[in-house]
Amino acid sequence: MSGDESSEHPDHPEHRSTTADRLADLSLRETEIEAAEKRARDRQHRKGKLTARERIDLLVDPGSFVEIDAFVRHRCHDFGMEANRPYGDGVVTGFATIDGRRVCLFSHDFTVLGGSLGVAHGEKVIKALDMAMQVGCPMISINDSAGARIQEGVASLAYYAEVGRRVVKASGVIPQISLNAGPCAGGAAYIPALGDFTVMADEISYMFVTGPDVVETVTGERPTFDELGGPKVSMEVSGNVHYIGADEQDSIEWVKSLLSYLPDNNLSHPPVYDSDFSTEITESDLELDTLIPDSLNTSYDVHNVITRLVDDGEFLETQAGFAPNLVTGMARIEGHTVGVVANNPMYYAGALEIDSSEKAARFVRFCDAFNIPLLTLVDVPGYLPGVDQERRGILRRGIKLLYAYAESTVPKVTVVLRKAYGGGYAVMGSKHLGADVNFSWPTGEVAVMGAAGAVAVMNSRKLAALDEAERAQETERLTAEYEANFSNPYFAAERGYIDAVIRPSQTRTKVAKALAMLRDKRESSPAKKHSTMPL
Repeated sequence: MSGDESSEHPDHPEHRSTTADRLADLSLRETEIEAAEKRARDRQHRKGKLTARERIDLLVDPGSFVEIDAFVRHRCHDFGMEANRPYGDGVVTGFATIDGRRVCLFSHDFTVLGGSLGVAHGEKVIKALDMAMQVGCPMISINDSAGARIQEGVASLAYYAEVGRRVVKASGVIPQISLNAGPCAGGAAYIPALGDFTVMADEISYMFVTGPDVVETVTGERPTFDELGGPKVSMEVSGNVHYIGADEQDSIEWVKSLLSYLPDNNLSHPPVYDSDFSTEITESDLELDTLIPDSLNTSYDVHNVITRLVDDGEFLETQAGFAPNLVTGMARIEGHTVGVVANNPMYYAGALEIDSSEKAARFVRFCDAFNIPLLTLVDVPGYLPGVDQERRGILRRGIKLLYAYAESTVPKVTVVLRKAYGGGYAVMGSKHLGADVNFSWPTGEVAVMGAAGAVAVMNSRKLAALDEAERAQETERLTAEYEANFSNPYFAAERGYIDAVIRPSQTRTKVAKALAMLRDKRESSPAKKHSTMPL
């Protein structure tokens, strides 16, 4: 380039000599960003998707978003990359408010280099994460990325590891929520996997470590994107997702609802909302008195209990499509957030197995980290028996739930609704694991196992010696005797394992009073670097 030609270049000092020139230069750069945004809108809208900035605008309070690093560009000069250096480098980062509360966030821009992560991109994400940690506010990631930027080689992998380290450091300190609104492949999937809650927009998002091409090369299989990591698979099979939105708007609204239950950080408490809570027994309360079926073998939906105990019947369930035999989610009682864990007899009779144990353990640990009291509703016949469960590690993986309850220090209130058998009784928020207040309905049965099983085990030789008619008669007598002595909550209440046996219709008010009493609970754990949970 000649001297005369270089003097005409917009970046030449002569063209930035006055304030007006500098403002004009800024306007040109902003115009370039706006033009890129328009191109992005056209491309994304044709796919039925929103742009990175449109997603942010829908999520945050109007006019509150402050973008940072909008002029960042990559510094790669390999593979002809120097000829394509768009502003922003495939990710929009900044801070804003949601319902007046501060958040930091980033949103991948798939229209710029596929939203792939390189050095500059990674530096932007790290800066946003560091800011969230420094000010103590939630971090939200909106993911739409092809993964690592191949042109930048190992540097892109290094920054995925750097980002992952920040996410781990922030774990249990600030809430971390991921919204997947497109591909979330390779290293891009680390952030949702390491974070607290993940939402996927149906039909347009998927999440996996290795894509179909790599899977085919290595294994010969050729799965589709949906078969490998679509929303349905990610929810029902792998349990990687907490909610599937009907579309991007629905996904965003769920994230906003979830945030309303959460504190800003681990040193604060969740927001408290006005409540019209009444201590008067209502018609809805009275319905609980007839909810439990007379037959132990008849199921019911525990959601019908939950919605009668919480404010306005509002319950934000998490991972509803995964391990439905155990229900987890957020609600409020007297305006205060509470995490709910409940066996659901509609599936596997409410028995615990690997998936439900890990689902509940993760939820309990999150609530404990962020000062959210726990309400546990128990109707569990024990752990699901079977060769498959044993071989897949039910002992190591199922015990995580015991571990989570035992290490938690938040207020814990447990209500036994019906069955509380064996190991299931022990791990579901029992008094022995540190629950503060334990109630039982009169229908509660706190025992090692059900009457029929107990009689068969304890009297096998005696019964085997009888003829068929005598065996049936003696079994009936022994079963009735066992039920009278043990298939009730009173044996446990005599020993102080159950604090009170209450009418179901009293549950809402009793639980509210217990949580109010425990609101200022303080409990400390021994000093240690960290626990050694059986992962």
